Amino acid sequence: MSHEPLPACVPAPALRQRLGDPQLVLFDCRFSLTDTDAGARAYADAHLPGAHYAHLDQHLSGAVADSTGRHPLPEPQALVHWLAACGVGSETDVVVYDDLGGALAVRLWWLLRWLGHSRVALLDGGLQAWQAEGGALTAEAPRPSPTTFSGEPDNTHWITTDALAAALAAGTVQVIDARAPERFRGEQEPIDPVAGHIPGAINLPFTGNLDADGRFLPPEVLRERFAAALGDTPPARVAHSCGSGVNACHNLFAMELAGLAGSRLYAGSWSEWIRDPARPTSRSSTADPRISPPPQP
Repeated sequence: MSHEPLPACVPAPALRQRLGDPQLVLFDCRFSLTDTDAGARAYADAHLPGAHYAHLDQHLSGAVADSTGRHPLPEPQALVHWLAACGVGSETDVVVYDDLGGALAVRLWWLLRWLGHSRVALLDGGLQAWQAEGGALTAEAPRPSPTTFSGEPDNTHWITTDALAAALAAGTVQVIDARAPERFRGEQEPIDPVAGHIPGAINLPFTGNLDADGRFLPPEVLRERFAAALGDTPPARVAHSCGSGVNACHNLFAMELAGLAGSRLYAGSWSEWIRDPARPTSRSSTADPRISPPPQP
């Protein structure tokens, strides 16, 4: 039975109606930087029925090197093979979720889009919204149905550090930094060895995309948020950054919900930018004064 693709931000009731569909694959993306096995343990304890576990370090990132950030992009064919082993094919609807308002799950959303797979959605409100709607959880591991997945990366979706540095010098890019204001300003840096931000960046913490229940704000509200920060800058000139290229996907996702498609991910983000001490850094504040969230990776 063929279905229309799910909306990019799918409500829990709509997902419940599709649960058990063989053309639907779910991924649980819970993770903690301070305890990298915490997400896997939480998944083993209880997850959405049929969901596979997507480990940020093992599945959604590549090997860290001296020149990379903390979560470099995975090797494309390794990612393709893993997705196929989990049952993702060209016509599969994929839904990703976490318990942090999508802050981690958006990484897999972006990676699938990078591979050319547009049939991917984020569970709005994540695990909490699912439980609030009475959705069931299980400890049972899914039985994968391996298939063939022919994803190919489209590298126009992201920008390298060298390309970003050149674009900044030419004045042809606007960086949006998704980190908490304290980290952006350089007042706190619990993770990376250098504090501050890329000169000229705008700070729009990703938590500002969410309401009090951890669900995404309406598209028109999101559009106002980004339009107020960007002015006449078109989405195609926007590069999204954070600590390691994970939370940055949240702002990219929000812009797409707002109808502002075409921005790119700076996959290396701050943790790669500071690998070369010759690259400039700043501690001046251009933070969004409306939002003051807790620090995030």
